Order: sequence, then structure tokens, then C-alpha cells
Amino acid sequence: MGTDTKEKLNGLKIHPRETYDDLINRLVDAAYDDEPLSDEERDDIRASERDITAGRVRDLKEIMKALGDDKKIQSLEE
Repeated sequence: MGTDTKEKLNGLKIHPRETYDDLINRLVDAAYDDEPLSDEERDDIRASERDITAGRVRDLKEIMKALGDDKKIQSLEE
């Protein structure tokens, strides 16, 4: 195992004593989706993509301003 790889793996550990085997198994388990998207969820994603492509979106600053949260807007601009 290369030094870079070892450093990256160490950065992903939940606890310094977590074994590499446990870490790798946790990462592999996280990579598998045990709850695939439903047809309705896929349709919603496609509709959202069409909205984005058509420009029917608002950025966070616009939403925060509409909600009247001026202090949050100022902190986002800094």
C-alpha cells in the first residue's frame, strides 16, 4: 500500500483504531444502494433536470431574501 493511499485511508477512519478491513468494508457497504429509486423518484429527478435546463430555478440568496432573512444573506455575501 502506497503512502498516499494509507494517508487517505487514515483520513477516512471513524476512529484511529478502526482496522483497514473494517474501514474498507464500511466504504464498500456504503457504495451499494439497498433502496433503489422508485419510478416516481426518477420522474421527479427528470422534472427537476428539465426545470434547471429551462432556467426555472432560484438561487439560495433569492430564496433567503424572499423569506426575509437579511442577516443570513449578508453572511453569505461575505
